[in-house]
Amino acid sequence: MKIAYLTGEYPRATDTFILREVQELRKLGMDVITCSVRTTPPEQHVGPEQKAEAAATFKVLAAAKKPAHLVACHIRALRQPGRYFRALRLAARTSPPGLRNFLFQMFYFLEAAVLADHLRREDVEHLHNHIAKSSCTLAMIASEMTGIPYSFSLHGPDIFFEPNHWRLDAKIETASFVACISDFCRSQAMVFSAPEHWRKLHIIHCGVAPERYAPGPRPARPTLLFVGRLAAVKGVPVLFEALKSVVADHPDMQLRLIGDGPERADLEMRAANMGLTDHVEFCGYKSQAEVAEALSATDIFVLPSFAEGVPVVLMEAMAAQVPVVTSRIAGVPELVEDRVSGLLVPPGAAPALADALKTLLGDDALRAKMGQAGQAKVAAEFASATEAEKLKQILMQPKDDTA
Repeated sequence: MKIAYLTGEYPRATDTFILREVQELRKLGMDVITCSVRTTPPEQHVGPEQKAEAAATFKVLAAAKKPAHLVACHIRALRQPGRYFRALRLAARTSPPGLRNFLFQMFYFLEAAVLADHLRREDVEHLHNHIAKSSCTLAMIASEMTGIPYSFSLHGPDIFFEPNHWRLDAKIETASFVACISDFCRSQAMVFSAPEHWRKLHIIHCGVAPERYAPGPRPARPTLLFVGRLAAVKGVPVLFEALKSVVADHPDMQLRLIGDGPERADLEMRAANMGLTDHVEFCGYKSQAEVAEALSATDIFVLPSFAEGVPVVLMEAMAAQVPVVTSRIAGVPELVEDRVSGLLVPPGAAPALADALKTLLGDDALRAKMGQAGQAKVAAEFASATEAEKLKQILMQPKDDTA
């Protein structure tokens, strides 16, 4: 079976779970080609695997910007006028209110014809999309234009902030199935869809390869690790507030931040102004192998986000037997069991975060116990090979049976 994977930007340093899913499906014998709406910048290709994927990925927008090619794709699509105009009506019908939004929807329609042409040329039998926003709009329209069924993986949390704008209801209605990353995610999809479509909603976790992670010797200094975008939603300013208290008890403590983002410069200045420069290291983007290496030399993984789905970085930390401290939000408690594999704290609460970090830094035995419990949880429920097998079984079902 030949399927195409589509997302807004692929591959990206922040979305390694999509690459893992593609790789696992290929191992299972599926022919998977990849498509990206936009071309990711080179700094997002942080390892040889991502560089190879970037070279082989079809870039929709780059192709659509070639006027002759764009016109040719629409001419070929018009060979099936019924499908072409149904796709146009679907694009218009699902446009959010307002002229600007309608114009964007028509841009998506133009791009969808380019994607549709590529899918036909590649003899694709099924289209799967990750992230249910603009790329999923393209997938929905291209599916209507070609007759190729589509599905999508639903993550959150941002899609649930504007479900009406992104017409989550229409996407669930028109998709052959939806892969929800958690029970919480599935419940939110049920809120914004009709009951007759709820049977389309399947739980397919994002996953990791547990064998890629292993604990290492304890670092010389007490070490915390954060991996993620350097953006306000990840709660790094709250983490810095907590660190002021933690450093008072553990003056040799260090925090490593792996990742980059729009607020890096502001965060570097904030750390300096708070007197944390000697305790905070900004490491930038790192490859999957480098993240695994960093985890092996970490005492505690910390992720104080305000909004998440089920963070893959938490799975990676747990697979490496690193106890985690994170926010009690959304689907996180489905992965991290409080006081078993880590500590859950209220989002935005710096004192509670500081107390949790101090508790774990002061108890070697507790950290080891939680690390072992976390590894067992990930191996049992969040292994990428197992989740890919679940997805393959759904993909291989006759399309009328997936719901």
